[in-house]
Amino acid sequence: MRKGIHPEYVTCKVTCACGNSFEVKSTKPELRIDICNECHPFFTGSEKIVDTAGRVEKFKRKYKLS
Repeated sequence: MRKGIHPEYVTCKVTCACGNSFEVKSTKPELRIDICNECHPFFTGSEKIVDTAGRVEKFKRKYKLS
């Protein structure tokens, strides 16, 4: 790596709107995000599938899924 052209890589505190916070490495010292793994519907199990004209059932029948 060439010296003097790369940004400094520091520990970054990430804070979510739900109140969860964690640390990662980044070029910024602090980040604020709207959604994280603690409040995202996919990870919490509250995900809702919007079915348009039976497409989910058609997919399950096609691939013989229960």
